[in-house]
Amino acid sequence: MQMLSQSMDLFHNTLQIEEESLSLSTLASMRSLIINPSTPQSTITSILQKLIRSLELSHDKVLLHYSLNLLTHLAIHHSSFSHFVFQSVCSHSLLSAQSTRLAVDSLQVLALITERVPDPGLNTDKLDDGFFVSLCFGPSVSARLWLLNNAGHFQLRPSLLFTVFLGFTNDPYPYVRKASLDGLVDLIHHGIFEDSSLVDVCYHRAVQLLGDMEDCVRSCAIRVVASWGLMLAASNADMKSYWSNEVFAKLCSMARDMSMEVRVEAFTALGKVEIVSEDFLLQTLSKRVLEVGKKKEVFGQNTTEQFKMLAASVAGALVHGLEDEFFQVRKSACLSLQRLAVLSTEFAHEALNILMDVLNDDSVVVRLQALKTMYYMAISGCLKVQEKHLHMFLGVLADNSREVRYSARKILKQVKLNSLLLFKSTIDGLLHSLSIYPQDEADVFPAVSHIGWNHKKFVAIVSKEVFEEVEAAFEGNSEFDSARVAALLILCISASLAHVNVGTIPPVLFSYAVTLLGRISSAFIDVMERDALLAYLSDKSRSIDCFASNINHGGGEKQLPLVQGDYSYCASNDVTSLVETSHKIDVEFEIQPQFVREPKDVLNSQVEQRPVHDEVIKFTDLTLSKVPDVWSLIQSGFTSEALKILRSWKEDLASMRSDFAGSADALAFTLQYLQIIKHLAKIWGNFPQEKLICSRATGALDFELAKLDRKVEEFRIRFIGFSPQEELNVLELMLVTCVLRLCEADICCRILTLKRLTATFSQVEHLLKESSVAPSTFIAELRKLLPEGVTSINEASQSPLEFGKCLKLFCLKHFIYSGTIRHVRAELSIVNNDFEHPLPFVSGLPVGIECDITLHNIASDHRLWLSMTMNDDGPSQYVFMDWKLLEGSGEERNFAFVAPFYGTPKASSFKLKVRIGLKCSFDDAVLGQTCEGPGLGLAFLCPDKEVYLSNVLKTKSHYHQ
Repeated sequence: MQMLSQSMDLFHNTLQIEEESLSLSTLASMRSLIINPSTPQSTITSILQKLIRSLELSHDKVLLHYSLNLLTHLAIHHSSFSHFVFQSVCSHSLLSAQSTRLAVDSLQVLALITERVPDPGLNTDKLDDGFFVSLCFGPSVSARLWLLNNAGHFQLRPSLLFTVFLGFTNDPYPYVRKASLDGLVDLIHHGIFEDSSLVDVCYHRAVQLLGDMEDCVRSCAIRVVASWGLMLAASNADMKSYWSNEVFAKLCSMARDMSMEVRVEAFTALGKVEIVSEDFLLQTLSKRVLEVGKKKEVFGQNTTEQFKMLAASVAGALVHGLEDEFFQVRKSACLSLQRLAVLSTEFAHEALNILMDVLNDDSVVVRLQALKTMYYMAISGCLKVQEKHLHMFLGVLADNSREVRYSARKILKQVKLNSLLLFKSTIDGLLHSLSIYPQDEADVFPAVSHIGWNHKKFVAIVSKEVFEEVEAAFEGNSEFDSARVAALLILCISASLAHVNVGTIPPVLFSYAVTLLGRISSAFIDVMERDALLAYLSDKSRSIDCFASNINHGGGEKQLPLVQGDYSYCASNDVTSLVETSHKIDVEFEIQPQFVREPKDVLNSQVEQRPVHDEVIKFTDLTLSKVPDVWSLIQSGFTSEALKILRSWKEDLASMRSDFAGSADALAFTLQYLQIIKHLAKIWGNFPQEKLICSRATGALDFELAKLDRKVEEFRIRFIGFSPQEELNVLELMLVTCVLRLCEADICCRILTLKRLTATFSQVEHLLKESSVAPSTFIAELRKLLPEGVTSINEASQSPLEFGKCLKLFCLKHFIYSGTIRHVRAELSIVNNDFEHPLPFVSGLPVGIECDITLHNIASDHRLWLSMTMNDDGPSQYVFMDWKLLEGSGEERNFAFVAPFYGTPKASSFKLKVRIGLKCSFDDAVLGQTCEGPGLGLAFLCPDKEVYLSNVLKTKSHYHQ
């Protein structure tokens, strides 16, 4: 407050000295006062009057520009003055056409105020059409460009805008022509043009500009040709086919443009054409002009010569795009092919031959887009895979990109294979891919299940071969490849689950499957839950005893007992009722009428709230379910193997993206949890497994313990909505970090660690009393070391050996992610600031950092701090953010916050790193911290944002230059 008072005194003294005009330093002081919410209204009023007066008296264009900028800030930060500022600028003489640049600056002020201040009284409907046109024809090119780009802010007649935009397509400056063409594209959404002659004029003008010298103009001309050309086709039903083909041919002619951006735009526009002659579609796949054929009648009275001329423009357009040297063009060509494939089945079949070659593209992005195109063709019913395609397609299953492999398997779930050779080759390709990339198991198994369900008759044919291979593996006659065996079992089980007689399946296969239940259950997660699957497999395998006499134990061939593939053999009423209702087609597999599935009934009410088909949540659930198995490796001393598995999981999770809030939270939760397990594994490997006591505390071990402690604490802070069991699991991790420190023989912070241990354990005791959750063996044993009668830390002076015995009982639980867990995070952006546009400051005076902040899942009892660090390694300043200032409710809160930074240096420029932190109240309670400020326990909720600041004196000298 003292600094604010000094700034106000300096400001008033400056105003007394400079009555006639303002300096840039005075304007900088004004800005600090304007954006400061604590500035009195009287001071704001004085600043407003001074700025309005400077507009009337000053003739310095630089000062006038900054004055208008400050008026904009004043209207936005102090909305009570917005109406007065708006009217003052409207009525000022700057709106005369005598000074075009300043007039446009004034219009920019009006546009920003109406955009940022929600006041119905602020509108620009009084802007005269003639005044707008006169400014457009002014000498300033930058002003003309701004007017054309922002014409939508002003309520001008569509007919006037059409005339202005169309006229300026002849402007000598390319960016003005570009802005005019962009305006014509936007004008379609704001006006209805009943006069087809106007549409025709605009279309043909855009066709002329397809030959413009500038790349940006040709790109915009393509958009105008596509939008206005299709409007022209829609305006005349009799000529719709003709104009659609005409537009298609013009766009195809740009597929060989010299500019990469133009070619990308051309293929993007091609995908918007909804009606095209099949002859033209097929012509795009052949560089040689084909015979006219029987469809030349689409041109009405037009001659065959004209058809051939347009066909020459179309010839090989998509082929050129798919063979382009730039991956952006190849990707755009794939996307346009995807949208055109639904127009003609014959075209889709021919296009598939070319798409198969694209699967060998060097760019992962292009390969992914090609697979997405094929998937879209599959769900549209126009994908027909033949034997000549299979070798190329199955090669993608071994691609080095996880996303590519996933997309290929996604297509295999949809296609219907027409021959046994295709079926067996597909299964072999999936198994080969699984042997190369075992981390894909969670996605390969469901793909095998889908294929088995879709091709029941083929499964029945190969079931004997499958049995022989599986039996040899289980009896030890061949190398036991558990992943391959599990996949083969899934193939047979999925076929037997179909409500169709699939022939003969040996029941012993179901007995083998029971031993791998935990591994294969994920493949049937959308059919039945794990218990129901166990009941089904057990019932099927019981028939082995009934048919044991059928097996010839002599030298002859085994007569295998047979199990029919329907559900009449299933003893479980739950399974029977579930499958009987499985005739409803699931949304995900709607394209295959033979493949009918129904999601399982999940007993957990929290899991019911999650989307059934959210692949991200399914993948995170599968990952979390495997963590206890990894912990067994860690306890057995296979730390390096466990770390490799964790690293692989993290890479797969990091490559996934989701816009859905729940799955994004699940992704962040799982990644943070795996990070904790990684640190815990590194620490566990440093303790002798016999005693779990470390006799010498190395620096690396202390460093890992500190990181584990920090990660667990952040895990508890940054996620909310835990159930009692989940909360207990997190607290148990905190207890383990403390016990690990106490297992060090030469621990230097024993008292502090015991404080944290007893404080955490008291929370565990309270949670156990309030809920029905049972304590683990580790907690029960630790309770004996910390009896309730402990009143002094010194009384809990057990040796490291006793804590080591307790630590042996710890075991990671299966952490089930529930839909109630939410990720606490923040989004921070700095308004109007980058390296080229630094914020002005005056050395020694505070400067306001204007921030736009979005908080997700922040509770009212959270304490938020804004950290500002100067020049990376400089001193940090913290600003407390009161949660009562936040706008919005529920999971997301948005607000603007101006953070004052007081330590402005005597330098020409400097840089700040700004981030948002959440205070940990637990550390204060344990350490007894009572000092002001956030202290040490601060969990940061967003990445650093860099703020660039420049001394106002240097800015002035640079501007004059």
